[in-house]
Amino acid sequence: MIDCDGTRIAAEVRGDGDPVLLLHGYPETKAMWRDVAEALASDHSVVAADLRGYGDSAKPRGDHYAKRDMARDQVALMRELGFERFAVVGHDRGGRVGHRMALDHPDAVTRLAVLDIVPTLHMFENVDREMATAYFHWFFLARTDGLPETLIDGDRETWLRSRFTGRRHDGEALPDAFDDYLRCFDSDTVHASGADYRAAATVDLDHDRADRDAGRVVGCPTLALWGSHSYVGRNFDVPAVWEQYAPGVTGAAIDADHYLAEEAPLATASALQSFLAIGVAA
Repeated sequence: MIDCDGTRIAAEVRGDGDPVLLLHGYPETKAMWRDVAEALASDHSVVAADLRGYGDSAKPRGDHYAKRDMARDQVALMRELGFERFAVVGHDRGGRVGHRMALDHPDAVTRLAVLDIVPTLHMFENVDREMATAYFHWFFLARTDGLPETLIDGDRETWLRSRFTGRRHDGEALPDAFDDYLRCFDSDTVHASGADYRAAATVDLDHDRADRDAGRVVGCPTLALWGSHSYVGRNFDVPAVWEQYAPGVTGAAIDADHYLAEEAPLATASALQSFLAIGVAA
């Protein structure tokens, strides 16, 4: 547990070598990285962290979930651990935090890997019926009237299960770390994650548009991985989309649905190991 400029962030650290920060998605915790982290730790100092509002990290009430603020937490975490420069790997929400981190802290982020996402701005500017159906929770959780929190708080386990059921190509309904996700999915997380999604639909878009207008793009080497069976994999030319935001991006599909790091951890870890090793010897 590290105090990061007033926000407590929970993290697990293992391995030795060039540092890499792993950031989870919704509605998960750092536990999603167990298999991938173990593989990467053979060559890297691996930090798996809980985002603000999730897992065992602080969960402040209110509108404190702009990706800019969540990214700042993680930069502070890495500095407290002694890592001024590091690679970032983010899945889902963690990928969006990583994207913002690479833009706001280019001196800190050496490499960026984003798993099964295209940029938030691109998603909101390309809404169609399929997107609104597959990602209905984006619009539901972003409501400001308290309805999502009230309904989810009524049966948190059912909601949590619904986020995984039907979203794994291997046929498994729930990930191995589900019990940890359920343990951490308390009322504070319900409220915090709603604020996270509200920020994505408002202030995060303001920051993204400002970057686009100014011509700011990700300057570090970037890898995009996606599930070949996921909504993102089926509906986007992922490298072509990311090329607009991170010129020179490389990419590859993983034989999985959305939760590729848990459904196909060996393939995911192998792709990350190859990406993180490029240029290290030089």
